[in-house]
Amino acid sequence: MVKIFLNSGDNGIQGLGSMPVELASAMASVFGSVWEFLAPVIGIFGAFLSGSATFSNMMFSNLQYTAADSLGLNTQLVLGLQMIGANAGNMMCVMNVVAAATVVGMAGRESEIIRKTMPIALGYALIAGTIATFWGGF
Repeated sequence: MVKIFLNSGDNGIQGLGSMPVELASAMASVFGSVWEFLAPVIGIFGAFLSGSATFSNMMFSNLQYTAADSLGLNTQLVLGLQMIGANAGNMMCVMNVVAAATVVGMAGRESEIIRKTMPIALGYALIAGTIATFWGGF
């Protein structure tokens, strides 16, 4: 999935941009004013979806960079927010939750663990986005 997403720009004569670039353009036009809040949430989604902070960063770093660049934001700050979100998403990634639940004798209660962990991850992302928005203005 990651390879298809990243290499989607190799589409011959169609001349379409890669999925990350096209998504960045669309999302930047819709969410431009709140991108610092959205950046860590994208990281969370990527880690939850792929099962890894590393894959989340591989999938969405180009999207984050392109969106930040087109919005005139600090690209390093936005990429840092991507990484923060990816690490927060790792705590509710299905594979990690299943492994941890099994180790501590809570097998079968994975959905409960994810439901309780999700607000913590989103809160973490909101705090990071708030700090970045405030700090990014300096």
